[in-house]
Amino acid sequence: MENLGFILACILTVALLFVLASLFERFRMQNKKPFSSTHYIAYTAMFACLAGVLMLLEIPLFFAPPFYKIDLSEIPVLICTFYLGPVAGVAAELVKVLVKLVLKGTSTAFVGDFANFAVGCSFVLPASIVYHAKPGRKTALLGMGVGTAIMTVFGSAFNAVYLLPKFAALYGMPMEAIIGMGTKVNSAITSVTTLVLFAVVPFNLLKGVVVSALTFILYKRISPLLHRGDAKLRQRAEKA
Repeated sequence: MENLGFILACILTVALLFVLASLFERFRMQNKKPFSSTHYIAYTAMFACLAGVLMLLEIPLFFAPPFYKIDLSEIPVLICTFYLGPVAGVAAELVKVLVKLVLKGTSTAFVGDFANFAVGCSFVLPASIVYHAKPGRKTALLGMGVGTAIMTVFGSAFNAVYLLPKFAALYGMPMEAIIGMGTKVNSAITSVTTLVLFAVVPFNLLKGVVVSALTFILYKRISPLLHRGDAKLRQRAEKA
């Protein structure tokens, strides 16, 4: 029943995020480009696979237990969603995790992989929605700032209420043992609340800031290459 409940939660979360992204694209997204399905799928897959590889490169943090490791896989996903839209961003997040599972498998009973997808979307989706409401450098920065804030709040609450208890149940590890791993790196961590406050919150803030800064630097250089064929796409759409 624990496994079944977890699988259903994963499916419902994925479906809900795709619905939210689709609704925004349909009713609020400005200047949506007429990409062909081949172009759309190919670029989404390319960015997702790159993100999946980057997800393998995990960096441990001195202030958090060893099962909290930062990766930079959201950078290709953010570039993808800024270029193609929110639905592509959610799809890239999902495929990214699947690629990682194929290459490496799971060491957290799939809870960490689900967390990476859900919390990653809480960063990428708001950033994409803000940006595509009025595309520009300022809105890109604003979107990533909003995404960082939402990811920090959502990720922290999600860890405390669902992810940590579910990890303890599926992995067969008492919650006291998980908290004890946090106590070893920070004596102030003595409960789930302090684990979230002193490890999860700074983890998400740091990841959001680092990924946002690197994405902004890289997207400025990659964007001209990505948008080189946009004029041709518009001409084809107008003729059609």
